[in-house]
Amino acid sequence: MLNLLTEKMIKRIVKMSFKPEEVATFEEVFRATRDRIAGFEGCRNLELHKEKNAPNIYFTVSHWESEEALNKYRNSELFAATWAKTKVLFNAKPEAWSLVITDL
Repeated sequence: MLNLLTEKMIKRIVKMSFKPEEVATFEEVFRATRDRIAGFEGCRNLELHKEKNAPNIYFTVSHWESEEALNKYRNSELFAATWAKTKVLFNAKPEAWSLVITDL
């Protein structure tokens, strides 16, 4: 049986595809903000992954205490500023999933 904290936890995966010439810019933006995102209230972990066979596709994987904590971040000035710098670098619409742990 899952404990109450685990049942509330959210794993957020965001797939982002960048213009190849903008990959370095994205990496700079991520380096500049990752510690503040990871330190945001309710964030338990933040990882950045790169697609092995497509070097312009990245995934962020973040773990949040709850959907409320995730939404607080998504409505923050930090998110707005980071997203404004990031979204202009895309070559495709980003995709996102919010996952919960299941005990199946």
